[in-house]
Amino acid sequence: MGTVAYVGRVMVPVTDQDKAIAWYGENLGFTVAVDMAFGESDRWVEIAPPEGLANLALVPPHPAYDVGKMTGIALDSHDVRAAHEELRGKGVDCDDLMGGEGPVPPMFFFRDLDGNTLLLVEPQR
Repeated sequence: MGTVAYVGRVMVPVTDQDKAIAWYGENLGFTVAVDMAFGESDRWVEIAPPEGLANLALVPPHPAYDVGKMTGIALDSHDVRAAHEELRGKGVDCDDLMGGEGPVPPMFFFRDLDGNTLLLVEPQR
């Protein structure tokens, strides 16, 4: 019987895979895990965070899956405050920090070069 073992990848639509690879690498430290031909003229690209099991698959936009939306993706950080300062220093479009009081961990939303919104959170351990 097949069961789910873990989340392997999450698809993020991007307008230019090469520019997205560079942006995620320069700003978030992701590296290319997979870059191969897919189908007749497509390309499958996955980038991996420095730590973790789930990759981001950088996919071309599709009418039902377009760029510039809330992705629902929450990435973890060991130090959200430092990450917030670093990303803002690099010119990344970041919202203000929120949380960090009581049981709510510090976090903030940010957007990639295509306007896709992601959340960076410092999980409470």
